[in-house]
Amino acid sequence: MGPVDAAQLLDLDRAHVWHPYGPMPGTVRPFLVESAAGVRLRLAEPVGGHDELIDGMSSWWAAIHGYRHPELDAAVRGQLDSMSHVMFGGLTHRPAVELASRLVELTPEPLQHVFLADSGSVSVEVALKMCLQYWQSVGRPEKRRVLTWRGGYHGDTFHPMSVCDPEGGMHQLWGGVLPRQLFAAEPPAGYDAPADPEYVAHLADLIERHAGELAAVIVEPVVQGAGGMRFHSPDYLTALRELCDAHDVLLVFDEIATGFGRTGELFAADHAGVSPDVMCLGKALTGGYLTMAATLCTSRIAEGISRGEVPVLAHGPTFMGNPLAAAVANASIDLLLRQDWRTEVKRLESTLHTALAPCAQQPGVADVRVLGAIGVVQLAAPVDMAAATAAAAEHGVWLRPFRDLIYTMPPYISTDRDVAAIGRAVTAAAVASAAASAS
Repeated sequence: MGPVDAAQLLDLDRAHVWHPYGPMPGTVRPFLVESAAGVRLRLAEPVGGHDELIDGMSSWWAAIHGYRHPELDAAVRGQLDSMSHVMFGGLTHRPAVELASRLVELTPEPLQHVFLADSGSVSVEVALKMCLQYWQSVGRPEKRRVLTWRGGYHGDTFHPMSVCDPEGGMHQLWGGVLPRQLFAAEPPAGYDAPADPEYVAHLADLIERHAGELAAVIVEPVVQGAGGMRFHSPDYLTALRELCDAHDVLLVFDEIATGFGRTGELFAADHAGVSPDVMCLGKALTGGYLTMAATLCTSRIAEGISRGEVPVLAHGPTFMGNPLAAAVANASIDLLLRQDWRTEVKRLESTLHTALAPCAQQPGVADVRVLGAIGVVQLAAPVDMAAATAAAAEHGVWLRPFRDLIYTMPPYISTDRDVAAIGRAVTAAAVASAAASAS
């Protein structure tokens, strides 16, 4: 692709393509990616003097094995020889059955049933629908509200938006339209911090007082992702499990961002050794190759719905159980578990600590934190997106900051040298953002 072709494509992009969280027409010129391999994105035209950028984001946390992995490529090509898609209503196929069985094996024991969806947001829709329909089916229709804590993010479709942070999140526009849910205060920060008894009492008070109308509690375990990249003690998951059991409320863990090793455990729930009634998975499920998510539930929920007046879960995406996505998901899980992924994530955690340490000394930096393969630099002011992104690109790294955060979730195959480069880019982005804000 020559420079003229790239310019024409970018003009067409600006005129017609609506990008996530952006205006139309676009006001920020995106980087045009020509190909990707390993942890690098190859650009159609240089940016900051670089033809390639290290992907510090794992394509929004999904490409844990990097790009063009030969085993994952082979899984997709092999499945194409059989079928690319077949409807899931009334039909089934080996890749989907094997994937569902594998997910049941890997997740906490009470989770026995798997609904395959198209995206993380839809998996949360399905999870909340499961909870609401369960209580309707067992004769408790008054249990129709959901409790969560502030600082969370669960997706951009309507029910997930209703349990995102109502003030600091992205969905204030819809406040008068969405179902009104219950919000606890943000969980106290710090993975290693001991549980705050006052906060546990706060959760207990809310759940006890509203138990009669509460269908479920939904949280992101250990790491709150797009709502603020905050880490909290696993002890709060233990407390929620005990409180939900005591007051007959279902517990949902949204593991879309945290599943498949990102936090240092295979699932974030494993940090606490507890199981939810419903679990949502996505992002890294297919290794970043194709869109697919899953909602798992216990037999109690499935059997309750099946005994109801409407004995089916009325949800059925057109591409549910897509064979290509299921095949590459199986290959991605095999690849992850065959390796010493826990040691690799620990290595990334240690390297990120070292790589991001210089950020703590920079003006305008409020906090630096690392957990598993997640590194976060929080600024004292909102990040200047243009300045931060350009500074990172000049250091040969792709980052996507938001709000007051410059963060990274590198692919697990990133070398120590890659992570060191990411650290330099994050530091440069923080410095550039502070300078732009001051000018």
